[in-house]
Amino acid sequence: MKIDWVTVGEFAENTYLVADESAGRAVLIDPGAEPDRIIGMVEDAGAQLDAIWLTHAHLDHIGGIAGVKRKWDVPVYMHPADAPVYAYGAQSAAGYGIPFEQPEPPDREVAEGDVMRVGGLAFTVWHVPGHAPGHVIYHGNGVMLGGDLLFAGSIGRVDLPLGDPAAMQQSLDRLGALPGAMRVYPGHGPDTTLDVERRSNPFLSTMRLVAR
Repeated sequence: MKIDWVTVGEFAENTYLVADESAGRAVLIDPGAEPDRIIGMVEDAGAQLDAIWLTHAHLDHIGGIAGVKRKWDVPVYMHPADAPVYAYGAQSAAGYGIPFEQPEPPDREVAEGDVMRVGGLAFTVWHVPGHAPGHVIYHGNGVMLGGDLLFAGSIGRVDLPLGDPAAMQQSLDRLGALPGAMRVYPGHGPDTTLDVERRSNPFLSTMRLVAR
């Protein structure tokens, strides 16, 4: 497995490329902006792009979809609870005064417990609302593609439209079932591990991680 990323757009969002190098297959996670740079990352990897997986549908995580799909018409996967967030993308961007191309609706749904595959790699979907109603994470192979659930030293905001602080706490508590050594690739900022966040993240003071 190889994970590459570029940080794009006004909100410095991390767009990830997850590839099974032996199979030459890859998926994009949250193409947020600057599609030309994202396309360059995919081409540099030399892998065939199979799909786009979304952790959630805030404008800074979906703004590059239309440009990528003009290059490769691959399916977009998203939890259906984020449909109103996705549809609001252009209006939200206008409120910030930033350029934005509204993508076509997602092609396929993901749900709690789904197993997503790229090449020979498998990732399990968890529905973890709070930051957004349809927020999900993809975990497996020692990593968590976590979107805006958990950051190095912080967590995703819950004061945006459709945010839910109580749901966010429940979602964070679920991380206690994952190995502490799991590496977290967040939607913003540097990567980290669950062990590091257990020791230092003030928002996880009550979280109990399983040491494996």
